[in-house]
Amino acid sequence: HSPIFSATAMAADLNMTAALVAPFHQLLTLVSGEAETALKFKSILTRLEVTLLSLQPYVDRIDQLDLALNRPITETSALVNRLKHGHDLVRKCSKIASWNIIKQYIYSHRLLDFEEWLLRFFQVDVQVQLARDTRKVLVEVNDLEEEVNRLLAVPGRSSSSLSDRCDVPDLPDLVVGLDLPLTEVKGMVTMDGGSSVAVVVVSAPGGCGKTTLAKMVCRDAEIRGIYRDNIFFVVITKTANLQVIVQKIFRHKGYHKMSEFQSDEDALNQLEQLLRKIGAGAPILLVLDDVWSGGESLIGKFMFQIQGYKILVTSRFVFPRFHSTYKLNLLNDQDAITLFRHSVCPRYDISSLPHDLVNKIVEGCKGFPLALTVVGRALCDQHEVILEKWSEGRSIFDSNSDLLACLQASLDALDDRAIVAAYQRKDMAIVKECFLDLGSFPENQRIPATVLMDMWVELYDLDEEGMYTLANLLELSARNLVNLVPDRNDPSKANGYCEGHFVTQHGMLRELAIYKSSQGPIEKRKRLIMDLSGIELPKWWVEQVQQPTNARIISISTDEMFPSNWSDIQVPAVEVLILNFWSRSYTLPHFMLMMDQLKVLILTSHVSSAAKVNNLTLLGNISSLRRIRMEHVSLSFLSTCSSQMENLQKLSLIMCEIDKFFENYTDMFPNLVEMEIEYCEDLVALPIGLCDTVHLKKLSITYCYKLGALPGGFGRLTNLEVLRLNSCTTLLELPESIGSLQRLSFLDISHCLKLGRLPERMGELRGLRTLHMGGCWGLDELPPSVKDLCQLETVMCDEDTAILWRPYENHLSNLKKNVVKEDIAQNWLHDFPP
Repeated sequence: HSPIFSATAMAADLNMTAALVAPFHQLLTLVSGEAETALKFKSILTRLEVTLLSLQPYVDRIDQLDLALNRPITETSALVNRLKHGHDLVRKCSKIASWNIIKQYIYSHRLLDFEEWLLRFFQVDVQVQLARDTRKVLVEVNDLEEEVNRLLAVPGRSSSSLSDRCDVPDLPDLVVGLDLPLTEVKGMVTMDGGSSVAVVVVSAPGGCGKTTLAKMVCRDAEIRGIYRDNIFFVVITKTANLQVIVQKIFRHKGYHKMSEFQSDEDALNQLEQLLRKIGAGAPILLVLDDVWSGGESLIGKFMFQIQGYKILVTSRFVFPRFHSTYKLNLLNDQDAITLFRHSVCPRYDISSLPHDLVNKIVEGCKGFPLALTVVGRALCDQHEVILEKWSEGRSIFDSNSDLLACLQASLDALDDRAIVAAYQRKDMAIVKECFLDLGSFPENQRIPATVLMDMWVELYDLDEEGMYTLANLLELSARNLVNLVPDRNDPSKANGYCEGHFVTQHGMLRELAIYKSSQGPIEKRKRLIMDLSGIELPKWWVEQVQQPTNARIISISTDEMFPSNWSDIQVPAVEVLILNFWSRSYTLPHFMLMMDQLKVLILTSHVSSAAKVNNLTLLGNISSLRRIRMEHVSLSFLSTCSSQMENLQKLSLIMCEIDKFFENYTDMFPNLVEMEIEYCEDLVALPIGLCDTVHLKKLSITYCYKLGALPGGFGRLTNLEVLRLNSCTTLLELPESIGSLQRLSFLDISHCLKLGRLPERMGELRGLRTLHMGGCWGLDELPPSVKDLCQLETVMCDEDTAILWRPYENHLSNLKKNVVKEDIAQNWLHDFPP
């Protein structure tokens, strides 16, 4: 202002002063009140209250302040608007639920940003004047940030394992015949065992409902009332790793940053300490599901002398060491008929079947719930074929397993000409092959549908987009031969046919697939599936070293005792190699160099930290490789690879340790089309060389919560069509060059919590059709250029981000906003303790 004021200017100043003082005092009153009641924001609001009190004298003398600082009236007007914004901000904080850690974190930062803006506006150094415990506030906010990263980027969400925690799985739609067993097993579990641990074993053949019974016990109201949050449900595999099991239990109780255990003994010692700690509040129930023969020693390791601690075991075997064994019977005829009728799909009129045929089927299924379910579903469209096979009593199994014989008819029906004609599909034989391929994966594994797509694109020449892969999985799911599950925790992936879907399979169905694949001479089999323990190799491997096999798929699983001293084997026709290992150090088999047709490599470590693979550079010498997926692997050795992998089209890195891998990125994969990076905790920045991968069409970088920025030259990826950055929680901004991505049709920035702005060139994305931006709570506005997104059809958002689009809706006639009213984060939070 000029030292000499006109009357008009003075009047304007006075009016502005009056307009400013009122909202300032309203804000101060609100902050003072909320500081007492909003417990989750108490420290920050108390700090803000002190700041406002220190600024109050300046606000009351705003005209003198404007004079002293030569500040125009327009800036004072901006202060008024900012105070009103602060008032709304504090109001929103008061409405945030106590469980919603993510919003607490976002709004804590917004309060701190608001305070910082006030201090900058007044240009006053009040650090000495303000009596605040700054360190305490920052510590609390940092704790929130750690909690947010735990919720949004929990390792294992995309892992192959069924779960990274110990949650009780869901029950089937209909359960019959288990009311009495439930009552009896509950009685055994709740029986007072004094200070000694009680081990209850439920034993029965596979497919009888043991796991379902265990789920019912855990979900029973009386049991939950006794054990409360101390129920752990752990699925045990043949190659169970004790340290991995203990890690799951710790993570279930919220300990996600555990250091590696030094040994099994160390893991058990720490587990005992944890159980004693949580056992002080309520008894503990540990469920060990599907323990295999010889599992007595594993069960024994979890036996601790803790008051109220019980172990419930399910197994196909009987363990004489444990006397409390409940032998689960098969279903009686009445319950079997009920389950069978329920399993037949609604569009098939089961009443048209003669009673004697229904009885014959039920009798043939021998009371096995799994068999009744599978055969019932198969009858929906194949009743004549199925009944014919049942009446002929066909079975190619040389075992005495009644269940496998029941399931065989449903699988054989996929070959029947009548079925092929009914479905008007010539590829039903491929559907059967796809089922048999599932036996190549370890038991109790959640298989991403995209992994199967990678295999089947190369083996059966299916489409790259996954439409036929999903169709085949739906075909198998319709017959209850697999379970096809969408990833409810990550709906943002659902833009493709297979993205966001997982496949699980009952253990008996996996055994059926393996049994079928193991028929005939070794050299003529299409699949070789091996579970290697210790130093033992299959007899045929040693005997047939000099004779090549025609297998197109090889699956090898090794335990922690396997020495990696691979013997030679001639497998020139192999196109898919699946390697699973349970050791911290691993060596790729050198006979891979002789696999001239190898197109797909799936390498998975099942230990608690990224495993070292000593000879990863070997991959650079396999020129035929087109798709590589590595999970839980350290890539440090790959950074020294000097060979180009010119034919590699897709690279998937899941929970890997990136280290210096990207240093030679451009030279290694010049023709890469798709890259997928998930849960890579040490990924801080992407290499500039990534921008020169000109053939790249799909880039997915998700749950990498230390990724802070994208390269400035990102716009050089001119062929990019899909970009996913979901849950990169510390990503601050997108580069302006992103406007050059004219072919980009799908963009996902969901839960990029610190994303403070979108590029001004956002409107240049003329090909953008779908945008996911739910949980982008750092955004206060959109760039005006978004009105030029003429092809934009769908925006997935929450209620907060939906408001940002209102000014531009008249310009975007095709736009449809899908507002997720129920916060996705809330669904995640249900899995974690508050």
